[in-house]
Amino acid sequence: MTRHWISLLLSMPLAACAASPAGPEYLARADVSAFIGEMQQRHGFERAQLEGWFKNVEPREDIIKVISRPAESKPWHQYRPIFLQSSRIEGGVEFWQQHAAELQRAEEKFGVPPQIITAILGVETRYGRHQGGYRVMDSLATLAFDYPPRAKFFRGELEQYLLLTREEGVDPLVMKGSYAGAMGQAQFISSSFRHYAIDFDGDGKRDLWENTSDAIGSIANYFSVHGWQKDGIVAVPATVGGDQVPALIEAGLKPSLPWADMKKRGVSTDVKLPDAAPAALLALEQESGPEYWVGLQNFYVITRYNRSPLYAMAVYQLSEEIRQLHQQRAARAGGP
Repeated sequence: MTRHWISLLLSMPLAACAASPAGPEYLARADVSAFIGEMQQRHGFERAQLEGWFKNVEPREDIIKVISRPAESKPWHQYRPIFLQSSRIEGGVEFWQQHAAELQRAEEKFGVPPQIITAILGVETRYGRHQGGYRVMDSLATLAFDYPPRAKFFRGELEQYLLLTREEGVDPLVMKGSYAGAMGQAQFISSSFRHYAIDFDGDGKRDLWENTSDAIGSIANYFSVHGWQKDGIVAVPATVGGDQVPALIEAGLKPSLPWADMKKRGVSTDVKLPDAAPAALLALEQESGPEYWVGLQNFYVITRYNRSPLYAMAVYQLSEEIRQLHQQRAARAGGP
């Protein structure tokens, strides 16, 4: 059991262990009973143990409200200022300076540059400072059984979470995270934690809460597995013309059309791109109209972390601001 698990158990208020009045209502539901049966048959959990956990689950109406109006539903000109702030840029440079050795080691091993890893941590948790205050079991159960639009996805994550906590030897009712059940500095959902989290400092544990080295390595590993291209271009501003722009945008975020073909359809950039490079066209809503970008493979990889193009662009632009400020300060200090 990691130090994080122990500290959470010791600091947990006794009231949090008491059964919620709403808990027994879950046990009376056919969908919850079916889920418990599946966990028993598929993974060998004891039914009594599962029922004991669900008796203590607290459905959260506030979670339904929050997930129904995510920040990603905002237009780009409102979404961007949430993350492109001087405090977050300054914090990113400080984080980079503090963890330079681990960030360099992650780049050497996985090919993911320090500014991208830093920006992910900046967008997700302000460099580990805001990791979420919802009990993960409450979040996932609420979304699995009371949020029909994504119930199937969250039931899968609830299954993964119970497997994860069994593997780590911790009480499922203890762990805290975001309203959507994401955990730790890197805000991994349960399936991502099980498949991509790594022990980057070699201490024998995967701790994404208190161990920044593991968080850095796990993000880099996630990007590498999903196809990050070392030294590859992420995205570039574009201008468009012709009548094929709507079709290019509707083709989606995954780069599928060679850049040479996209140029023939009226898209241009000031940056020279390889003609054979698969590309995608993005339109971001500004107050004065759409702003166009060409996204390449590495932009698409960022969307595997969060599927919103707004999120991916915020990460990329924050990473560039952090990189530039880091370079300026290093130059003034006479460093690398």
